[in-house]
Amino acid sequence: MFNSSHTNYKTFIKAVNNDETSCLEAVNHYLVEIERNKDLNIFLEVFDKDAKDQAVEIDQKIKQNNAGKLAGMVIAIKDNICYKNHKVSAASKIIENFESLYSSTVVKKLLEEDAIIIGRTNCDEFAMGSSNENSAFGKVLNPINNKMSTGGSSGGSAAAVAANLCNVSLGSDTGGSIRQPASFCGIVGLKPTYGRVSRYGLLAYGSSFDQIGPFSKSCSDAAKVLEVIAGNDKHDSTSSKKAVEEYTNINAEKKYKIAVPKEYLESEGLNPQVKTHFNQYLQKLKEEGHTIKEVSFPFLELMVPSYYVLTTAEASSNLSRYSGVIYGNRSSDAKEVATTFSKSRAEGFGPEVKRRIMLGTFVLSAGYYDAYYAQAQKVRRLIQDKTDAILKDSDLIFTLTTPDTAFESESINDPITMYLQDIFTVHANLAGNPAISIPATDLVNDMPFGLQVMTGHFEEDELFNFSQHLCNIGLAKG
Repeated sequence: MFNSSHTNYKTFIKAVNNDETSCLEAVNHYLVEIERNKDLNIFLEVFDKDAKDQAVEIDQKIKQNNAGKLAGMVIAIKDNICYKNHKVSAASKIIENFESLYSSTVVKKLLEEDAIIIGRTNCDEFAMGSSNENSAFGKVLNPINNKMSTGGSSGGSAAAVAANLCNVSLGSDTGGSIRQPASFCGIVGLKPTYGRVSRYGLLAYGSSFDQIGPFSKSCSDAAKVLEVIAGNDKHDSTSSKKAVEEYTNINAEKKYKIAVPKEYLESEGLNPQVKTHFNQYLQKLKEEGHTIKEVSFPFLELMVPSYYVLTTAEASSNLSRYSGVIYGNRSSDAKEVATTFSKSRAEGFGPEVKRRIMLGTFVLSAGYYDAYYAQAQKVRRLIQDKTDAILKDSDLIFTLTTPDTAFESESINDPITMYLQDIFTVHANLAGNPAISIPATDLVNDMPFGLQVMTGHFEEDELFNFSQHLCNIGLAKG
């Protein structure tokens, strides 16, 4: 019989192998829970028949001892990841009924290792947002406290894991869209190194920033999924040919040299209680024999402006295809080419997407390209170089994931204030480094907050090792 302890995959697969439960029982359990929690608005579509059929087939494979690495792991995918013969809408009206003709590389890899995909989760439209309130299909409610935001843009995927509606979920992270929701929902969220995971089949927002990664309740489950979805892909020229390590071989015994950027802890808007807990954690790490090194990172205030200049420019280009001509819903009022473009896009895109497209078009326009886009690229290079310099003398960079715990839904109406929610997370995307958010053991105002760890490019093994160590010594959960 499936029970609550089986939400951890290691425990679940052990129970399956001991004939204590089955993949079909797991799927049926999750389907009941998804229906029971439908008011949270987490899933845009549940693949109930497909999931059941997969479960029956995988149960047979397990009995025959030829099942894949992720046999029976129930996974939800963000609604911007393509799955052949299934809808993918990026939570937007403009492609609401579009059915994908192919599967993304990550979905293919999951299915090849016998994972079960149970449904697609709600998100901010085209992954643009930090609250999951920009979806054309309504906001997602935080399972911990329904009044609070789940964070964005992968809020549905984070909430699915937090509410125990699946083992693991996939999200995409352009500027913190995995790590911020993980922090707000009290779970583990990983953004791999840029190029570590193929972007083929991910509906693009910012092509030089986007990365697919997992949400989970444990570092070990995140590591197991990354082992499967990572690697080179001929369909994605930006995917790395670097060999994929065995991330599940976690070794948490090393003494680390830990860099802590002082500007993060001096940031305006940092919750004093969160800061106090973080300083206590640093003291505990010192007592454990780790070296804590305060470093200067003078580009903190430049990161969010640079990020939004660059990502909106890329979004302006990427979203130009949704015109009502080839892709996207065509307006019924369209009369000729000009109105087909203008009316279809005006009706199909939400306010936040329109705002970012217009900003991106502006910074790429003649007369402004050098003033904004080119300058932002220079700042990005400075950020990358400074990050590399810090990590040359340290094993990792340790910070908070967000300045505060989850804010109340619909409490932030100013776009600039909302953009500043990404102040601690955009660093890893601008520099291309891997980063993880793991939930601290303490709560503030009865809500979780995340601890963020960043390592050098393709050093996900160290990311998992240190994260697991934080759990082992009682500073984090996972």
